[in-house]
Amino acid sequence: MQRRTVLQAAALAGVSPLAFAQAYPNKPVRLIVPFAPGGTTDIIARIVSERMNAILGQTMVVENKAGGGGTVGATEIARAAADGYTLGVATVSTTAANPAINKKIAYNPLTDFTPVINIAATPNVIAVHPSFPAKDYKSFVAELKKNPGKHSYASSGTGGIGHLQMELYKTLAGVFVLHIPYRGAGPALNDTVAGQVPVIFDNLPSALPFIKDGRLVPIVVASSQRVAALPNVPTFKEVGLEPVNRMAYYGIHAPKALPRDIVDKINAAVRKALENPDVKKRIEDTGSLIVANTPEQFAAQIAAEFEVYKKVVAQQKLSLD
Repeated sequence: MQRRTVLQAAALAGVSPLAFAQAYPNKPVRLIVPFAPGGTTDIIARIVSERMNAILGQTMVVENKAGGGGTVGATEIARAAADGYTLGVATVSTTAANPAINKKIAYNPLTDFTPVINIAATPNVIAVHPSFPAKDYKSFVAELKKNPGKHSYASSGTGGIGHLQMELYKTLAGVFVLHIPYRGAGPALNDTVAGQVPVIFDNLPSALPFIKDGRLVPIVVASSQRVAALPNVPTFKEVGLEPVNRMAYYGIHAPKALPRDIVDKINAAVRKALENPDVKKRIEDTGSLIVANTPEQFAAQIAAEFEVYKKVVAQQKLSLD
């Protein structure tokens, strides 16, 4: 219906649908990041949007809309006009983990958005403040088992991927750590680096600079293989917890019913941006892997991840209460 309305408007104005798509964009484009500045979602969005300004011939304005584990920003994306001038960053937290645990969110992750492209896949990491009594996985799990409830961990928000992955880890490893949710990875990292919270489960790109500076100590990563930047840090699979070994994704989606011509134009622009050596290097330097897939492939990834976390929530009896 929305596509028909947009194209009918173009026809009434004497403009063909093809010309309408070719004219896009003729004004600045909003890119909503559903988390606070400083986290991985924000980092990747800004790297790509900087290059897309030149490719699209219009400014792409990044807006941070934090809150609700990403659902505040995601809701704004879903409710926007399907004209290509409001886009958003789709994450596992906003399209799978949070919808799986929060039955009251105002959108359906599978029907209220138009998937456009998955930009990159990213490992997640459990890291600790240097003052934490453990510096490797074996001593880390021993410390948690020795002192159940003594320690707490920070995440980007309730219902986010860091929250659900850590809760899954806790159940499988037989440990208890208190959850401290934040309004994004940036604030969570700041408090962990400051020593106010001893443990964090975060996306690697936002945590890696602090790890390299010695302000955080990596314990275990969720990745298909060991990360080149952290060669001595095991994966969850290596420590016998393969179900926790899931990578995050960072893509672009739009409100539902975005005309396919505009979807294809945005997809092509992102692909072109990712072909730039500087953009590619900056993303890969964060520990992420370039994906750059089709809208259909990204839609399938979102659906598959949503199913995984619905099962996690059901099996572990997780709730927001």
